Amino acid sequence: MPDDDLQRAQSLIRSIADYPEPGVLFRDITPLLADATALRATIDAMLAPFAGTFDVVAGIEARGFLLAGAAAIAAGVGLIPIRKAGKLPRPAASVDYALEYGTATIEAHDDIRPGMRVLLIDDVLATGGTLQAAHTLVAELGGTVVGTTVLMELEALGGRALIGDVHALFCV
Repeated sequence: MPDDDLQRAQSLIRSIADYPEPGVLFRDITPLLADATALRATIDAMLAPFAGTFDVVAGIEARGFLLAGAAAIAAGVGLIPIRKAGKLPRPAASVDYALEYGTATIEAHDDIRPGMRVLLIDDVLATGGTLQAAHTLVAELGGTVVGTTVLMELEALGGRALIGDVHALFCV
């Protein structure tokens, strides 16, 4: 994929100050999602290091779903949603993780079978708690995480130190 397509894709990500609360700089990816060329370049670049190594992609709620759905179709594999607690009708496993102020829980169905090779996809790597919990969740279901790919990494928050190797398309 041409570098100019990726540069254009990155330029479509908008920064929204003080959303959802004062002091937070929210990264709005919807303009990138609305542009077919930028979205394709992004998905191709997120998948490239892992070609042929995974059986399924697992997308983390909520914006990770959008990227994982496109990635699953592009790679010709299935999609496993990793959801916030209480959103699945038959959760098979759940993992609690720490937030800045409290805890949260993610869940998945047992569609991840023992030995299944899973590529984790999310939109942002920040502090790493959600992705670390997703790694644990996949392992509890018997799957193997073969890679983790994110659209962007917020480097100053140090999430990579918590979860290890991550393929981040854009670092901010």
